[in-house]
Amino acid sequence: MRTATTVEFSTDTRTTLDFVLEAEKLGLDVCWVAEAWGSDAPSALGYLAARTDRIRLGSGIIQLGTRTPVAIAQAALTLADLSGGRFALGLGPSGPQVVEGLHGVPFAKPLTRMRETVQIIRQAFAGEKISFSGNAFEIPLPGEARPMRLSTAPNPDIPIYLATLSPKLLELTGEVADGWLGTSFVPEGADAYFDHLDAGLAKAGRQRKDIDVCQGAEVAFADNEAELRDLIASRKKELAFSLGGMGSASTNFYNNAYSRQGWADVAAEVRERWQARDRDGAAALVTDEMVLGTTLLGTEEMVRERLRVWRATGIDTVRLYPAGETLEARLTTLGRALDLL
Repeated sequence: MRTATTVEFSTDTRTTLDFVLEAEKLGLDVCWVAEAWGSDAPSALGYLAARTDRIRLGSGIIQLGTRTPVAIAQAALTLADLSGGRFALGLGPSGPQVVEGLHGVPFAKPLTRMRETVQIIRQAFAGEKISFSGNAFEIPLPGEARPMRLSTAPNPDIPIYLATLSPKLLELTGEVADGWLGTSFVPEGADAYFDHLDAGLAKAGRQRKDIDVCQGAEVAFADNEAELRDLIASRKKELAFSLGGMGSASTNFYNNAYSRQGWADVAAEVRERWQARDRDGAAALVTDEMVLGTTLLGTEEMVRERLRVWRATGIDTVRLYPAGETLEARLTTLGRALDLL
């Protein structure tokens, strides 16, 4: 398996930079830069392109609705050039809480917007005159405008990764993307994702080997049972936030993903408690199995075995989120994980 991580530059940017530079020295293959509701990804990626030499860099993710498709293509072409061809474009639909609540852009029809965004970006990457008439976008607008092409050099080889969770978007990922940025993934429930991803691949006449399956998980090591219990307990509130707080009372893609993998009843109860502001009650409902199923926590032997399961399931790139209160601790955790692969 290839190895990756995800960082974001909203706070303590110097430490984040140092982490990426040291991760490159440790041999990490890819660094994705998140955006969410913090710092923008392209600015940080341009900075990293100037400071790194080997590691691949990716936007993990640029959110639809925060920029026009052509603006996304412009940023991607620029970053691919600055990095010497080391850039991958990661896109995701985000959710109504960020897209509507922060950016004031309608979240409607994410499937249509994603498909059309990728089509427009591919036109721009190919150096074509950009002309598109769809349900979400029309370029150019009717009137005196005429189709234009970007003045930058074409680069059709920039890989596009989609961060998707829902069945229809997973199918689209298999159909049009070069890679899949997954999350909330349980190897034992992988069919909840792969059935839809494979359907999209088949529609495009492709196979699983034609797409990079990139999945992420927190990694942390425990030297004994007591430390492991503490690790699991500390992660339950974080998982409860994903199930109950990442979205609204009616729209939570993470909750839906866990539900499709066999935890529908628990996920529903956690969301209900969290929305009622009973955060401790929500965390108490999260089981040890749920935490261990979606993370890489445990002794070195446990983590090694879990990585073997991930590889056997079909993961091409494992995205590691190393635990640690300090830079040194996080790098130590990352180094131990890399040694197991």
